[in-house]
Amino acid sequence: MSRGGPPPGTAVLAYEEAALPPPLAAQIAALEAQAWPGATPGHDPALAPRAMVLLDGAGAVAASLALLFKEIRHAGRTYRAAGLSAVVTRECARGRGYGGALVAAARTVLAADPAVDLVLFSCDRPLVPFYEAAGFVPLPGAVLVGGTPGEPLATDAPGFDKQVMADVRGGEVSAFAGTRIALYPGPVDRLW
Repeated sequence: MSRGGPPPGTAVLAYEEAALPPPLAAQIAALEAQAWPGATPGHDPALAPRAMVLLDGAGAVAASLALLFKEIRHAGRTYRAAGLSAVVTRECARGRGYGGALVAAARTVLAADPAVDLVLFSCDRPLVPFYEAAGFVPLPGAVLVGGTPGEPLATDAPGFDKQVMADVRGGEVSAFAGTRIALYPGPVDRLW
């Protein structure tokens, strides 16, 4: 379902996180608490977070994600990077194409944004086909280094089984594959 747009009867909405209507913010917080118990809702304002939601036919949040933005330096060049974070689907709504449709919509939004050079994020390896279905590609051998330079968190840290996914403009995938990418989004969104 994700390639053909949102499932029938649904709607995809996007907001600056600070402008998220309280009822939607509460539903997103509940979804995130269910998926990541104990995590603090919301994102670092320095990353210009935007919330995207997919509403089901009844107007409830069926899936949500955050888009985060940051300039990064890599291989002597500055890139305007975006990433997906906190991708979640309501448990009782899984398997209906909501999450895939929302991720595909996020990719379309980011691809149309002239202020974004590339999209980078990591996911658990079993989720690679899910993100590939939305048009993202794996970066073989790439490692995202998050956190801060003083307290880094890398996708190849012990106990992690992460794959870096991307949508790179101009076919510059080779500039990122097999490299360590210094993302450093800070102490709040340690590894988007």
